[in-house]
Amino acid sequence: MKINFNKSDGLVPVIIQDEQTLEVLMLGYMNQDAYDKTIKENIITFFSRSKNRLWTKGETSNNYLHVKSMHLDCDNDTLLIKVKPEGPTCHTGSRSCFKTDYNQNFIMQLEAIIADRYENPQEGSYVNKLHNKGLNKIAQKVGEEAVETVIAALAETETDMINESSDLVFHLLVLLREKGLNLERIAKNLEERHK
Repeated sequence: MKINFNKSDGLVPVIIQDEQTLEVLMLGYMNQDAYDKTIKENIITFFSRSKNRLWTKGETSNNYLHVKSMHLDCDNDTLLIKVKPEGPTCHTGSRSCFKTDYNQNFIMQLEAIIADRYENPQEGSYVNKLHNKGLNKIAQKVGEEAVETVIAALAETETDMINESSDLVFHLLVLLREKGLNLERIAKNLEERHK
């Protein structure tokens, strides 16, 4: 990457985004040394303007930000880094430094939880029970939840509709995982169909 560190006294803004949920977690700054250390260790290091030194996120809390991908903007003076956070990002204990009421992309996080259950089965896990019953049972559950969602839409309360829709989305995510598919593939297909 040809990052232009010359525009702002040797610093470039760095937007940190959760690679799974796409939630913006924080904003920091890097100079060339911070960038080089980040590349070498694959863990986010900033240049702290208040401490006037390199600062690895998590150096005291152990809440490290593991680099998954880096993207340079069109002017070569701002970085977007997608990370896998190890614990909360904000020093207040929140997952993000930006005050949001909820994780608007929790469905992506749920997809990762389901994938983890497949790779690391846990006793008593509902996902693992479904997985062990096989594709036919999982597909059947999606059908049942779809019917229950339609019934809730036509004849029940808003709360019922929300609950049944949640069940449908959850079981659909399990079915996608069972078939080796993911939300990214579905999103790309929807995007192509939209054109």
